[in-house]
Amino acid sequence: MCYIFTMSIKVLYFASLREEIGRGSDTIDVQESLQISQLWKKVTGQNSMPDTLLAAINQEYTGSDTLVNDGDEVAFFPPVTGG
Repeated sequence: MCYIFTMSIKVLYFASLREEIGRGSDTIDVQESLQISQLWKKVTGQNSMPDTLLAAINQEYTGSDTLVNDGDEVAFFPPVTGG
């Protein structure tokens, strides 16, 4: 008997990304481990993750090559500007 493990990941979009993507969040199920950059491609359909995009897993900033685990909450943020 073969069991297929499915991971559930919550994805949040903030600020202008929310407007650009047209929603504030997604919950996706995947059967393979994904890096942050691969997750971005999967949820947006874009070819690559912008270099200036910020990402966090479970409220801690991380790099685009970090693996996402089952139950993680991933947040994407546009570049932060201030003055």
